[in-house]
Amino acid sequence: MLLLHGFPYSIDSYIDVAPMLAARGCRVIVPYLRGHGSTRFLDSATPRSGQQAAIGVDAIALMDALQLNHAVLAGYDWGGRAACVVAALWPERCTGLVSVNSYLIQDIAKAGLPLSPAIESGIWYQYYFQTERGRAGLTVHRREIARIL
Repeated sequence: MLLLHGFPYSIDSYIDVAPMLAARGCRVIVPYLRGHGSTRFLDSATPRSGQQAAIGVDAIALMDALQLNHAVLAGYDWGGRAACVVAALWPERCTGLVSVNSYLIQDIAKAGLPLSPAIESGIWYQYYFQTERGRAGLTVHRREIARIL
């Protein structure tokens, strides 16, 4: 099983479920998504991208490096998107898909169109965390922000 975390979270999201799955006989792999934790680029000239195809290719590259022909992929937020990309583009590599936030491959052509205010208000943090104010807020109010999210 490949368990993929979301933004701005980490592998700690699976601290409870990974041991339960392993106890049931699953091989469980919980990698950091690019840009999180100890990830790094080997070449400083490598373009940095959180584009949905890139994080899907990262999952395939990890599976290739570990010589996994197929896996159950599970994730939420960005991790769910990566899992959905693998399932859509490499279905033979995906024996199961658990996408917590539903099917997450984004329609890029429509991504700039506004959604209903109820939905838009639920994704405020994506903009907030891209600002210095958001970084400072997360530093000072980490637990409170985590509860809200």
